[in-house]
Amino acid sequence: MKRKLTVAIGIAGMMVSIAACGGGKSGGSSTGADAKELTVWLTVDAQNNWPALVKAADDAVLKKHPDLKINHEYYGWPDKNTKLDAVLATDKAPDVVEMGNTEMLGYMVKGAFAPVDVAKFDNSAQWLDGLKASVTYDGKTYGVPYYAGGRVANWRKDIAASVGAKTPPKTYQELTADLDKIQKKEGSGFSAWYQPTRDWYAAMSFVYDAGGSIAKQEGGQWKANLSSPESLKGLSEFKTVIDKYMHGDKTKDESDRYIVYGQGKSAMIFAAAWEGATTADPKNDKTGKLKNNLENFVMPGPSGKNMPVFLGGSDLAIPVKSKAQALAAEWINAFTGSQGQKGLIAKGNLPNNKTDLATLKNDPATAVPATAAESNWFVPMAPGWGQVEKAQVLQTMLQDIGTGKKSVEAAAKDTDAAIDKVINTK
Repeated sequence: MKRKLTVAIGIAGMMVSIAACGGGKSGGSSTGADAKELTVWLTVDAQNNWPALVKAADDAVLKKHPDLKINHEYYGWPDKNTKLDAVLATDKAPDVVEMGNTEMLGYMVKGAFAPVDVAKFDNSAQWLDGLKASVTYDGKTYGVPYYAGGRVANWRKDIAASVGAKTPPKTYQELTADLDKIQKKEGSGFSAWYQPTRDWYAAMSFVYDAGGSIAKQEGGQWKANLSSPESLKGLSEFKTVIDKYMHGDKTKDESDRYIVYGQGKSAMIFAAAWEGATTADPKNDKTGKLKNNLENFVMPGPSGKNMPVFLGGSDLAIPVKSKAQALAAEWINAFTGSQGQKGLIAKGNLPNNKTDLATLKNDPATAVPATAAESNWFVPMAPGWGQVEKAQVLQTMLQDIGTGKKSVEAAAKDTDAAIDKVINTK
């Protein structure tokens, strides 16, 4: 599930109240160790899909603190942050709150969450790099990764087989050779690879694969890096994909990709791991041919290595105004620790750590997403990154490149200038 970074309207105002309270000690300290109540906010994903795991975490904490009362509240993704912003300005803050990993930064920058002691959490030394980045700001850790979701390639086996491709490609050269054959066979009204132009998650995977990055930190400041030779190489390869294989609307983003894929005019996507299965759902499959005919595989990169992918997912944080920070840390560890990860894996999620991820590579049912997630990247954890996302400067750059409005070099230069104006601004 993709979660866009939220720059909440009321966040600046609510922080006046947070600053006045003087902050809190690190999660896992003695702060609130004797609290009588613990309030946990999760999204409806946990309520609907793994309530037994929530109860198991409760039971583990209650075994040590039998007089504790644990309250749970569940929210939909569109509603959670509005409610959170409102309560953070009061003395009624929850003690644990689930955040989409791209939502964390804006709150960490403003001081909404308490720092945590990573040594108190299972497998913290093995947290996936992209997830670890999502809870880290200015050298401190402000949350605990909960679970992850990655990106994979997915193609139609029947169309691939029609040009002699019986198995998924292992290298980028094999992939493009297969796509060239498919494109020639199917003609110009067909997208051998349906790759929405404004999909910056995919485009930046090409950038990171080439050794580039969106921005780099130098001397305590962030500076845009899309005009570096490495980043330009990645952007140029992305443009080649758009030019050769993408014959749909070149002004679209990825929000309805699974629906377009189901219309039968494309052979492949590079997308969140759930999108292939959702495409094959009868309500989205307009071809009547996609059930048992779509295949996930690890996306090879032009570099010769697996393509680095953006890791989506959730984190758990402790609001700085929580009066039960120590108990909150205990609950988080019970929920996201070794036993919790086993339960989350059983529900089809990727774990938060490399140790558990490695075990999934040995199971054919999970080998593809687990292998793909090993190489990952995350957004620059810069104070002004929220403004970059809000302005959609990357999407605009990619559309300009894909439609030919600007050259790769000119678009990257303009985007670097736009990023540099805000990336260091709180």
